[in-house]
Amino acid sequence: MDNLHFLGEKILEKKYEIAEMVHTNRLADLKEVKDINLTNEEIIELRANFISYFGKALMGKIDQKTIFDQIVKWGKESGEFASNLGISLSEALEDTTYYRNFIWEVLKEEIRNHDMSIETVFEISTILDPLLDKAAYVFSLTYVNIHQETLKKAKSAFLELSVPVVPITKGIAILPLIGEVDTERATLLLEETLKKANELKLSHLLFDLSGVMIVDTMVAQQIFYIVDALRLLGVKTMLIGIRPEVAQTMVHLGINFSEITVKANLEQALLGLNLTIDTLE
Repeated sequence: MDNLHFLGEKILEKKYEIAEMVHTNRLADLKEVKDINLTNEEIIELRANFISYFGKALMGKIDQKTIFDQIVKWGKESGEFASNLGISLSEALEDTTYYRNFIWEVLKEEIRNHDMSIETVFEISTILDPLLDKAAYVFSLTYVNIHQETLKKAKSAFLELSVPVVPITKGIAILPLIGEVDTERATLLLEETLKKANELKLSHLLFDLSGVMIVDTMVAQQIFYIVDALRLLGVKTMLIGIRPEVAQTMVHLGINFSEITVKANLEQALLGLNLTIDTLE
């Protein structure tokens, strides 16, 4: 029996022992233990199965492509699992370090006990290290992709909620705009405002800017676009609640709102429409 085959058998023989060491040390270092609906025995079994790939690789029982495919499958499943649990990537990747360290501890003990050559060590390294590196790479890639997709969905949901066209009375609605307006939000703002204006059969839309801290030329241009588009639908637009500091910025930038009706607050806007707060109650 050659050295690699022997060492591979030792890894398989001690896979549960290695899994226990990885798990115990991992729990000791975790800042927060997540509820993962798995028992310690089930986790140990999963870890032992992963460790067995490396024993089989040393024994040459499975061809390299099959081993890599199994490693990729593990990386994807583990990356998805960690991401869904909300574990940080840096913390999750510590697992790879533990696997590497404890697998090599077992190997080093056997290498010393059987007086194996340095060539054997190098040969082991050329087999195991690429597998561990591949596992870490696929794990990280899967984790990041899922995390980015989650952020994308969250941002999309936030943007949809950030365009609340609220009906006040028949034909009249208010759009309170809060926070920063970037290019993506401005595009959605235009699309959703036109859609809501059509659905609600609006004659007037009150554009409340009291929650907008900064207005630059891009934001102003988007407001003009919305006003022009609404005008084509027969909807009159009124700007209300422009903050003093925003008004100063507009003047400094040379932004011209002379063709748009501007009111100081909602009450003045409603009076301009021959409505009062009392008549809406």
